[in-house]
Amino acid sequence: MQQDLIAQARTWLAEDPDPETRDELAELIDTADLDELSARFAGTLQFGTAGLRGELGAGPMRMNRAVVIRAAAGLAAYLKAEGQTGGLVVIGYDARYKSADFARDTAAVMTGAGLRAAVLPRPLPTPVLAYAIRHLGAVAGVEVTASHNPPRDNGYKVYLGDGSQIVPPADGEIAAAIAAVGPLDGVARPDEGWETLGDEVLAAYLARTDAVLADGSPRTAQVVYTAMHGVGTSVLTAAFARAGFPEPVLVAEQAEPDPAFPTVAFPNPEEPGAMDLAFATARRTDPDLVIANDPDADRCAVAVPDPAADGGWRMLRGDEVGALLAAHLVARGATGVLAESIVSSSLLGRIAEKAGLGYEETLTGFKWIARVDGLRYGYEEALGYCVDPEGVRDKDGITAALLVAELASVLKEQGRTLLDLLDDIAVEHGLHATDQLSVRVEDLSVIADAMRQLREQPPTALAGLAVTSAEDLSQGTEQLPPTDGLRYHLQGARVIVRPSGTEPKLKCYLEVVVPVGSVDELPEARAKGAELLAGIKRDLAAAAGI
Repeated sequence: MQQDLIAQARTWLAEDPDPETRDELAELIDTADLDELSARFAGTLQFGTAGLRGELGAGPMRMNRAVVIRAAAGLAAYLKAEGQTGGLVVIGYDARYKSADFARDTAAVMTGAGLRAAVLPRPLPTPVLAYAIRHLGAVAGVEVTASHNPPRDNGYKVYLGDGSQIVPPADGEIAAAIAAVGPLDGVARPDEGWETLGDEVLAAYLARTDAVLADGSPRTAQVVYTAMHGVGTSVLTAAFARAGFPEPVLVAEQAEPDPAFPTVAFPNPEEPGAMDLAFATARRTDPDLVIANDPDADRCAVAVPDPAADGGWRMLRGDEVGALLAAHLVARGATGVLAESIVSSSLLGRIAEKAGLGYEETLTGFKWIARVDGLRYGYEEALGYCVDPEGVRDKDGITAALLVAELASVLKEQGRTLLDLLDDIAVEHGLHATDQLSVRVEDLSVIADAMRQLREQPPTALAGLAVTSAEDLSQGTEQLPPTDGLRYHLQGARVIVRPSGTEPKLKCYLEVVVPVGSVDELPEARAKGAELLAGIKRDLAAAAGI
């Protein structure tokens, strides 16, 4: 076994095109670090509907140039098999370690395979790439990004010509084409032949952001903004200037791209401590809002002044922002379908019903939301909002920020705030209180064991609320294709449990609905909702053994 492992590593080393990962792997071989070699060669990084995502390093279980070249070659073979020979593939990338290298390798492989390749001019937000695919008439797009993952990670996200992320069966067919790629020496990678795009694509994207806002709407909201060490600053500030909003106050320590993400443990606005610098800036400058993007700027986080909150600022939950934007669009006379994934609050369905609009629930991920027929607005609780599906068929943290700022400006003119509108929504539709139990693991078997335990011994009650029905989503439903997840309906509550598709986490999404008769009843309703959520979280953790 030891000799087989060393031989496998030497074979990989011989065709690795990157001097850095070659040196890394050579040292592991020379020191006979069998534990690390076993981890690197335990299989291959799997390509799925989220593309590829993993830790940087040498070997088939890590993100590296050899893995990316194979992925690009497989994608090229798939596109040619679909009759797209000669078609254009647009490639974008963020500012993480190796992102530019992976983008260049992808362009070289596409060119060598007889496709046309065009690379965005510099690290830019993922929604710019999603927009560029349809704007340029491309047959596919690739975004090199690990989104909000830790600094040591990178990823590879694939879109097809409709501007949406891949879904089955395309993901499986691309994965099969990747597996069929032979030795890398056989993958043509010319040194030139692809195009590096100019700023005209970014200019077209920024021009499209005008469609998000209502003509003549107020644009007075003062914003503190953080890019979380990512690529959002230049694009968001340009969009705000174009729209006529006051210039955002930047969180200086996090404004410029930095792949080390030095001020945060995880570059995700949802993680504890990630917003501390933004809140410190807000306390100095007294804005109306704090807005944060994740590193590739496809997600948007919002915080508001709240005297009752520790430090005077409160992060809004993704479901709260989702409901606020839906209410704003309804007030503006939106038509079409409102859509969300199953892990998001059921409140959107009530808003749609009251407004006489269509409503659809999808599997987790914007790859599904973006495909809803007649979509006007879609969101997911993990800070993702699609507010202009005709422009970007994916979540877009730039246009979402514009729409939030417009809503805050409208309310500001009325002497009101986002919190006041949330109160109105709760009185009209009931208080929809949500929370999440999220467990990050080192050993993925912990997640598999928890899911197995819940399937074999499903809970009959949580927080004293009887479980009225349970669904194993791996079997599919009338509305949803199969996915690894469980859904429990309780009396006045709902729980969904699923493994994360992008991180080593087990995620449990909790919601309770408390009827509210008036604003005066809200404090008691919120207290009741918080108590029930805490009880559900406690009992669910025990039931799952986590």
